[in-house]
Amino acid sequence: MARVERVVVLALDGVYPFELGIPARIFNAADGRYEVLTCSVDGRPVRTNADFTIGVEHGPELLGTADTVVIAPVDSGQVSGEMTDAVRAALAFVRPGARIVSICTGAFVLAAAGLLDGRRATTHWSLADRFRRMFPHVDLDPDVLFVEDGPILTSAGAASGVDVCLHIVRTDHGGELANWVARCCVVPPFRDGGQAQYIAQPVPEQGAASTAATRLWALERLDEPLALADLAAHARMSLRTFARRFNEEVGLSPGRWLIQQRVARARHLLESSDLSVDQIAGRVGFATGASLRQHLHAAIGVSPQVYRRTFQTAAR
Repeated sequence: MARVERVVVLALDGVYPFELGIPARIFNAADGRYEVLTCSVDGRPVRTNADFTIGVEHGPELLGTADTVVIAPVDSGQVSGEMTDAVRAALAFVRPGARIVSICTGAFVLAAAGLLDGRRATTHWSLADRFRRMFPHVDLDPDVLFVEDGPILTSAGAASGVDVCLHIVRTDHGGELANWVARCCVVPPFRDGGQAQYIAQPVPEQGAASTAATRLWALERLDEPLALADLAAHARMSLRTFARRFNEEVGLSPGRWLIQQRVARARHLLESSDLSVDQIAGRVGFATGASLRQHLHAAIGVSPQVYRRTFQTAAR
């Protein structure tokens, strides 16, 4: 059995209850691979941004035992460019080398601590301008769901906390376990970190045709050469209408979405099969193994061989 990793969630006054519960909900479903504990800066109950207070049994010293630290978000009206002495003292317990994760406005805490200087990060799209004014030394990308920069991961608002926690499970233990966790929690198993945060029209207007059926159709044919014209013809739309509606619903162009789905399928096959790189490329619709290597490296920064070896080691 793999070593149990300790995840410690820091709850600050004004915390969002939904996001505070995400790490426990996701990691506790991961077949005993994680232990999730919650602490506050003083071991006392924490006010939420709702009409109730949450009792917390642990103080900040618990952060010193964490393999992964999660900073839960607080009400956006409370964020600032400064850090209180209590929060600074709490973060001082975090061990060097620990993985640090923020959800939504938790990125303001990490930035105020200087942990994001010179790093790429994200936060909720509606707070991007405020964040840039407060922290000009951070490379902010407000258009993505989450960002991984070394040992620090930052995620956007609300449900993107689910995405980043699933990403951690997938990185630590492979896609099979991450997919199982997603199924248990009834959430999408994979939304790429580079997917758009804010989609102007996530639901088609009443009476408008959706591209959902065509996306499902395409997922069943990833091994085939799918052109924009093929997708538009299946949806019975003109090329221009299909491309516009697809982007409105998904937040990506059809071409970029297809590449993401093919890379995701390739990652699953690298984790779960002994197929060669060329064989996997053929099964997911890349013309050559070289094309798969290029797209996988662009997505996650490693080669197929390194990716497979990482997950084989994690499985052992």
